[in-house]
Amino acid sequence: MKNVISIQIKRGKVILNIEEEATHQEVLEELEIKMPELKSLYQDDQTPILVTGKAIKVKEKEQIKAAIQGILDVEVEFDSPKMLGLHGIKKAFSRDIATSETQFHKGSLRSGQKIEFEGSLVILGDVNAGAEILAGENIVVLGILRGMAHAGAKGNKEAIIAAASIESPQIRIANIVKEIEKSEFEEQIKICAYVDENDEVILE
Repeated sequence: MKNVISIQIKRGKVILNIEEEATHQEVLEELEIKMPELKSLYQDDQTPILVTGKAIKVKEKEQIKAAIQGILDVEVEFDSPKMLGLHGIKKAFSRDIATSETQFHKGSLRSGQKIEFEGSLVILGDVNAGAEILAGENIVVLGILRGMAHAGAKGNKEAIIAAASIESPQIRIANIVKEIEKSEFEEQIKICAYVDENDEVILE
């Protein structure tokens, strides 16, 4: 199994750094393996443990905290990247994205709101369930995407959809529709959608 957790002591804290690509199951499995190593760092010391690295959901934090505190009676803190912000979508831009005219929308979209633009759309907030965004090119949401998003609406399969977390029941790129099961985004945060060589929408 690949190493997804590194342990170090820094500034009076024991730091557990979780690899950004690690699944929650991999984290829990490696925690179980590394708890003896972690316990060996403690005598009567109550040095807090800081968990950092990847973005972690609230339920996942509770499970990680329980796994640690089941062995060690120490304070567990989390310094994972916030869901809102550029961190969650930085990976999306490792892909080659064509330059296009971009429109920015300040604030979140409520249910019933709809925005359309021929170029790329950047939403500076969340897109709530019942809201809709349609772009001729790329869609970037700096918050959580729960509403319907249709990128590459004029047929551009190179377009992408990126968000701090993609939690929509359905997204579209060009003429390709992707139905998203709730379990997909509950198990692991999805931040980018694109069309692969098989004309399928891939979520990462």
